[in-house]
Amino acid sequence: MQIFETSQIIFAFCFVFQLFYSFFKSLVGKDVVVELKNDVSICGTLHSVDQYLNIKLTDISVTDPDKYPHMLSVKNCFIRGSVVRYVQLPGDEVDTQLLQDATRKEAVNATR
Repeated sequence: MQIFETSQIIFAFCFVFQLFYSFFKSLVGKDVVVELKNDVSICGTLHSVDQYLNIKLTDISVTDPDKYPHMLSVKNCFIRGSVVRYVQLPGDEVDTQLLQDATRKEAVNATR
């Protein structure tokens, strides 16, 4: 069993967090679906993301407008990062090789 110091765990967490932040910034202008913890799914164009993984979407629509009719008049929204359950990304926009390489590099650095 390998024991990690607190500083190693914090560094690894910060790296992974930074990796997601950088990744989402590269998807600005792409269409995504954000599923919230309250089961609302919102489709829209990713306008911006910040270091807390808060998301701003433009040209939004909900996937179930019959269940959420009050959302039909909303065109743009800001979503707090802590209420996001999933973000569905366009498959052709994800560079899996780049993500795998970054993850491998971090795993090597974390064991040092």
